[in-house]
Amino acid sequence: MFVQINTDNQIRSDAEANERLEQKIRSRLRRFEGRLTHVELHVSDDNGSKGGNDKRVSLEARPTGHPPVAVHADAQRVEDAVTVAADKAARALGHAPGRLAHAK
Repeated sequence: MFVQINTDNQIRSDAEANERLEQKIRSRLRRFEGRLTHVELHVSDDNGSKGGNDKRVSLEARPTGHPPVAVHADAQRVEDAVTVAADKAARALGHAPGRLAHAK
């Protein structure tokens, strides 16, 4: 599973931060890892330094032989938004046609 992380210019992005986000995604989607070809994460800060629940995460998981699953989450911290989005993606993949969790 290839994990691609994209951030806007308001979000701190370095190798260490990206590694932490990637590990969070991999741990939440572990049971689907063999069936996912690509996971793409887009992180943005909707209102810059003004604060609030303005960190927006869009996550798209692409399972083999099935249509992509896209989810969104908002939170005050990027890590929290990634956790919520990855959990939503895991639930969506578990309910996908053919139930990816039980696919052979």
